Amino acid sequence: MRNFIKLIATFFGVGYLPIVQGSFGSLASLLIFVFIIKGAVALHFTTFLIVTILGFFVAGPAEIIFKKKDSGHIVIDEVAGMLLSLFFIPFKPVYIFWAFFLFRLFDTIKPAPTEKFEKLSGSVGIMMDDLIAGIYTNICLQIVYLILAGNRLSA
Repeated sequence: MRNFIKLIATFFGVGYLPIVQGSFGSLASLLIFVFIIKGAVALHFTTFLIVTILGFFVAGPAEIIFKKKDSGHIVIDEVAGMLLSLFFIPFKPVYIFWAFFLFRLFDTIKPAPTEKFEKLSGSVGIMMDDLIAGIYTNICLQIVYLILAGNRLSA
C-alpha cells in the first residue's frame, strides 16, 4: 500500500523531479488534457473525479510517508487543481497557456480563503488549496471568454 500511495501522490513519479515539482505536476495535467481528454467533457469530468478522489485518499498518508507537511513530492493536488481550471474553456492553445499561468500564480500567491484551507492537516489541507486555485483560474478564464465572445457578437 505504501508504494501505491507514493505512486499516486507523486503522479507516477513526476513529484520526484528535482525542481518545481508543482509546475511539472500541473504540466502533466495539461498533457493529459491536450492529448487524452481533447475537450471531451465527460472524459474530463471522469478524469478529474478519479484524480481528485485518489488525491484525497493518498495525499495525507503520503505526507506521513515523506515526513514533511505538503511535501513537494506530492503533486496529485496540482494535477486535480489544473484539471479543474480547464473545465468548459475553449480547447485552444491561448486558453490552455493562460490556464497554466494563472493556476500556477494562484497556487503560489494563495488568495483568500486558500490560506485557511492550506493550514488544515492531512489530505484536505493538501488538496483544497489547489482546488481553490483551479476554481479561481477557471472563473478568470470564463470571464475572459465571455467578454471576447460578447465582443464578437456585437461586432
